[in-house]
Amino acid sequence: MAHPNEDLVREGFAAFGRGDMDALRKQFFTDDVCWHTPGRGLISGDYEGTEQVLQYFTRIFELTGGTFSLELHDVLANDEHAVALFTVRGERAGRQLTDNEVLTYHFRDGKISEVWSHTTDLYAADEFFS
Repeated sequence: MAHPNEDLVREGFAAFGRGDMDALRKQFFTDDVCWHTPGRGLISGDYEGTEQVLQYFTRIFELTGGTFSLELHDVLANDEHAVALFTVRGERAGRQLTDNEVLTYHFRDGKISEVWSHTTDLYAADEFFS
């Protein structure tokens, strides 16, 4: 039996893959969620609050012409944290990105309250989103 936070992360990945921003807004994030994306590219930065995080997701879809996708490999979770291992793929301006990434989650009251993104090739991600 999976931990409830593992289920939450897996269901969140599925909602993201469907582009279901309404589900993400209502079911997955605290109102004051904070999402941290490293680097110096167009999507790098800290996003605070549900609306900013969803705008960040929308921006990624826009910049990649809808080609952005995630392949979830595994989720490890406990009462306070989770880690998701996945591969990201996308195309933009004649360039392709394939990168293994990790998301570190923090939870509060059964929802995601903070996320830290970690990429294996920050230079490639920055170049792709420049």
